[in-house]
Amino acid sequence: MTRVRRVLAALLLVPVLTGCFASNGDSAADDANSGSRLRVALAFPPAENLSPHGADATILSRLGVTESLTALDANGSAAPALAASWKQENDRTWLFTLREATFQDGTDVTPSTVAESLTHATETKPEPAALSGVTLTAKAEGSTGVRITTEDPDPVLPLRLSSPSLAVLSPKAYDGKDRVDPVGTATGPFELTKVTGSTAATLDRFDDYWGGRAQASGVDVKFIADGTARTSALRTGEADLAEALPVAQAATLDEDTRKATATTRTTSLQFNTASGPFKDPQLRAGARAALDTSALADGVYEGYADAGAGIYGPAVTWAEGKRTQPTGRAKAAAPDGAKVTIATYDNRPELPEVAQVVKQQLEKAGFTVELEVREYSRLESDALEGQFDAVVLARNTLVDTGDPVAVLAGDYTCDGGYNMAQLCDKRVDAAVTKAERTADTDERQDAAMAAEAAILGTDAVVPLVHQQVITGVGTSVSGALLDPYERTLVGTGTRR
Repeated sequence: MTRVRRVLAALLLVPVLTGCFASNGDSAADDANSGSRLRVALAFPPAENLSPHGADATILSRLGVTESLTALDANGSAAPALAASWKQENDRTWLFTLREATFQDGTDVTPSTVAESLTHATETKPEPAALSGVTLTAKAEGSTGVRITTEDPDPVLPLRLSSPSLAVLSPKAYDGKDRVDPVGTATGPFELTKVTGSTAATLDRFDDYWGGRAQASGVDVKFIADGTARTSALRTGEADLAEALPVAQAATLDEDTRKATATTRTTSLQFNTASGPFKDPQLRAGARAALDTSALADGVYEGYADAGAGIYGPAVTWAEGKRTQPTGRAKAAAPDGAKVTIATYDNRPELPEVAQVVKQQLEKAGFTVELEVREYSRLESDALEGQFDAVVLARNTLVDTGDPVAVLAGDYTCDGGYNMAQLCDKRVDAAVTKAERTADTDERQDAAMAAEAAILGTDAVVPLVHQQVITGVGTSVSGALLDPYERTLVGTGTRR
């Protein structure tokens, strides 16, 4: 479909969103003396009741609700957050020194509350992806210190602790509840005060935030899975910020309101290696050989993506120069009409179209393909349980920890907590373990690329495209936080 035809089609499909961000009462009213409220349209409704330990963790960090001991700076290195500093005492032990901070329920952030929060994260089932393959204990040390010890040496522990899934919450978040409750228990500049199911959330400014008073008085959030509706909300002035806008909608916006950010996100086809037709490595090899990824980058993404090169894309700037060829691939077999089901989700608007092109390419090669599209929160658990033969998934390779090895451990090892490929391969596990144990940065990158080659050699995953993400930013908005790791969106300086 040509760009002009796609734009016309997009305009015809725009839904009416009058009242989408209507006032939520007194807390949602603009206060001229304390800054206007921001209206934000997010693509992903909560999948796990806004638990900070799972897929919803980045929702909380993007909205400025939660914080971890560390954060990622612009170069992808660990930076101070709730921990003002840290030092490594030996190969398994680190001492983190806390800054003076207050939880949103008014209690102080102390070494014991931080240790308790991290301990809860280690006991979560399934474990947070950032802790895949890692066992740690946290204990209070004096009035400002938290000593963290890992069972095995972990040279990137400060990076790991930057994960949104390891956010620090007050004891009230865990008090007598079956789930972790982030409402009023975090430390960020905005306090989550109300959650309306999977449709909306209300945040108010937390005036005692250690990093200074936010310029916006609060944030009103709508979870809008449909990309056309998110774009319309921005265009009609119903939203100030709208994430993950469809490529097809980009040209309907003024150039100064669409912001394309190169990210470390890779869209891939994950094959179910444990059951079904793709349990056969030769059939996976045949499917991989049938796919033309350049057609996806140029056609579906209209230049807002690069053809898949590996698990890591161009935004991981060191990866290409260290990439090695996949090893141990099986010989491709003819599909002979093999029936497969491919699943994807529509929160990221291009994915259904990507899946449709993949379907067509596989059918041309001789597969019989059924396509299933759901909203992500209704897809994740079935995908992780291996209910589909393949999944088209968009995954930020550095979102969990900032460490390139973490996504390999979480997504492709036998004990990985986000293993949609159901992969369990001794050679892969050994390569990932070697990378995890490598301390030197350059050598760790080399080991990560060797592990990537081993994973690609199983044909459990086919990298399709490396994405840019389009965020809609209203002309009256300043200070939106757009980063390649997709952990941030709203901060103390975000205002309208």
